[in-house]
Amino acid sequence: MIEIGKVNHLKIVSCVGSSIYLASKASAKVLLIDKKPPENSAVGDELDVFVYVDTEGHLAATTIIPKALVDEIAWLKVVSLNYVGAFLDWGLPKDLLVPFSEQHHELEVGKSYLVKLFLDSQNRILATTKIDKFIADEGFYFKTGQEVSLLIADKTDLGIKAIINNTHWGMLYQNELFQSVTKGQKLTGFIKQIREDHKIDLSLHKPGYGKVEELSETILIKLKANNGFLPLTDKSPPETIYSMFGVSKKVFKQAIGALYKKKSILLEKDSIRLIG
Repeated sequence: MIEIGKVNHLKIVSCVGSSIYLASKASAKVLLIDKKPPENSAVGDELDVFVYVDTEGHLAATTIIPKALVDEIAWLKVVSLNYVGAFLDWGLPKDLLVPFSEQHHELEVGKSYLVKLFLDSQNRILATTKIDKFIADEGFYFKTGQEVSLLIADKTDLGIKAIINNTHWGMLYQNELFQSVTKGQKLTGFIKQIREDHKIDLSLHKPGYGKVEELSETILIKLKANNGFLPLTDKSPPETIYSMFGVSKKVFKQAIGALYKKKSILLEKDSIRLIG
């Protein structure tokens, strides 16, 4: 079955002149609209293509994969306006429409917005800035430590709101952020905890001792690569530690403490040295 607005793995079933038709086992033929199709394409070859409905209501496919797919939320820039709405650059020759009815307020050319892609009643791909109705505040099936995809949203008094897996809101607390993030940025994150009110707290680092063990190995590798010496200690500024290892000072101190107990390193006034 072909999914409109998604990437489909389809087979070339016929070539008529310069026209290439694709299909899955149980689907109708879909025309590949690329001006430059893959070289040496032949019947039986399989392609990953993005499928959509063209202006005449027919299914069409392209090997160009857009910046976002249907049901995803993305940070996209407005490139033009007309009497039906705003048009976004999503990586395809034909821009993506945000109808006026799907705008919280009038969008401006040159500015980027968080939008959700969806199919209308005619299976046309549209976008909306009214994303709150698609995103849940409470998370029940997430687990502590679970790796998730994050899309950075708005700043709050507590920190940064982020969209989890295109479906839920979560919070990255400002006092736990050791790197700058920007709205629309995509990151890998982790579920820190599900609070009593079922709201989701997030972290950019894997929680628990597993992160300490992972960092301990990284520190040893760095030491070996630098003649057994690193100009860091547990007194080093958090920013310096983060720039080298991408972790908080707390995690770093736990890691070097574990290495010290194993007698793998020597802690000096201004540095760490490898033993042996």
